[in-house]
Amino acid sequence: MKIVIRKDDLSGIESQSIVREHMAGMLHNTPLESVHAFSLDKLRQTHVTFWTAWLGTELCGCGALQTLGHQHGEIKSMRTREKFLRQGVGQALLSHIVTEASAKGLKRLSLETGSAESFSAARSLYLRNGFEICSPFGDYMLDPYSVFMTKLI
Repeated sequence: MKIVIRKDDLSGIESQSIVREHMAGMLHNTPLESVHAFSLDKLRQTHVTFWTAWLGTELCGCGALQTLGHQHGEIKSMRTREKFLRQGVGQALLSHIVTEASAKGLKRLSLETGSAESFSAARSLYLRNGFEICSPFGDYMLDPYSVFMTKLI
């Protein structure tokens, strides 16, 4: 079955549930002051685009792109539901976001992810896709619980 990625306005119960699941996962693995995941309200801002990934009728993941400036974007809220881990969902979402960012004229994509072992698969995904570790960007500050990454697109 093919992974289908759809732009999502977060009006549905399912898309809201994966955002809540994402936030709960972040809070479980990271101290509150180091959690940078977006709430539903922040994901609905005009400079943020949110997508959901589907396998048939099942919601399997999500991801978002926040425009930071004229040529810089940030990947937010990347999440694959546990049942769908290691099935290509994260790669499909990341590829889609990079393609969409490039189509918008962005030249750089950055992200913040966790430094804990529970985030190692995410860090590996980003490294495999050409992201490099960098210093904090935007409003971020150095934080032992964060890893910052960036890529020219």
